[in-house]
Parts: sequence; structure tokens; C-alpha cells
Amino acid sequence: MIRDVVTSEGFSLEALRAGDRAEFARFVEAYSGVIYRLALKILGNPQDAEDVLQETFIKAFSHLANFDGRSKLSTWLYRIGTNEALMVLRRRKINPLSIDEPDDGAQDEQEPLEIMDWCCLPEGEMMSSEARKYLDGAIDQLPHSLRVVFLLREIEGLSTLETAEVLNLSEMAVKTRLSRARLRLRDLLTGYFGELLAKKPPVEGVGEG
Repeated sequence: MIRDVVTSEGFSLEALRAGDRAEFARFVEAYSGVIYRLALKILGNPQDAEDVLQETFIKAFSHLANFDGRSKLSTWLYRIGTNEALMVLRRRKINPLSIDEPDDGAQDEQEPLEIMDWCCLPEGEMMSSEARKYLDGAIDQLPHSLRVVFLLREIEGLSTLETAEVLNLSEMAVKTRLSRARLRLRDLLTGYFGELLAKKPPVEGVGEG
């Protein structure tokens, strides 16, 4: 008797590989939202994101027999979805900067000249709808190689190791690109959050002799 393997996410690999419709439907329900959201943030087009979502699960269903279980099932699915989204960019003839390209010295980004310290902003201000709009717009301006890393790490909450597995990068490359993405975002948002800070009354006792 073959022992069933239950993934860390609680799915039966044997049932999925056997084409169990109920288990696969549960799998789709668990991850369709996050894959669609990721594709939408990468591509910026709802129809393209829907197409990526569909292709991701078609490919997942077709290749489940080859899933070896060395990574998390969700990490494997993120990799399929990310690759599908990048393929759409290539078909648009937009150079997404390959997620597998090395991080050598020729790719170093110029660091922003001014980085605003956001530590003094109230949490409510940071999470306001206006602030979220500015943040989303800034994320959309990131080069694709940096945007994908930022989305996986900061928005989807994957670990550095999981992000590296999804993108077939080293953990150091993930850390480097994440740092560049954060610097770019701080540079892009400095003006907006700087105006908010300028409007805040000084904290009592701070700066007094």
C-alpha cells in the first residue's frame, strides 16, 4: 500500500496526483486568489491576470506527477504563476529583465539621494487609501526584476528562501533585489510622505533644548 503524503498546507498529494476533483477544487480555492492578485500586480491587466490564473492551474494539474515535494506546494505554484506572468510580458515585447539574470556589478542601481524616514508617521496614515494608492503606483514603477521580488516577499509574505526557490535565484540575489526595490520605493514616495510629515505638529519635548 502506498503511503499518502500530506503537504504542509494540508493537501493530499496522492489525491491530487490521482486527479481527485474535490481535492483539486480545494487546492484551487485556496490559491486562486493569491495567484490572481500576484499576476494582476505584475501585469496590471485583469484579463491577462485571469489568463495567467487559468494557465497556472492547468499546468499545475498537468505536472503534479512531477512535483517531488522538496519545496512547499504553494512555492511550486507561485513559480508556475510567476513564469506565466513573465511570459505574458515577453509576448507584449516588454523586457521583464529575466528573473534568472545574475546580480553583477553592471546592474547596480543608483541609490536615491534622499531617503525619507517614515518611522514617525501614524500607522493609520500609512494604511490610508490614499497612501495605499501612492504605494501601489510606486510598486508599478519598479523594474520587473525588482517588482516581482518585492511582491513575493513583502506583499505575499514569502520567506527569502521561498522567494529564491520561486525565482530560481540565490538567497543573496533575492536580498539584493529586495534592498534595491525598497530604496527605489522610498525614493519614489519621499515627496508624498515628506509632505505628510511636514503637516504633522511636532511631538512635545522633541527638539527642545
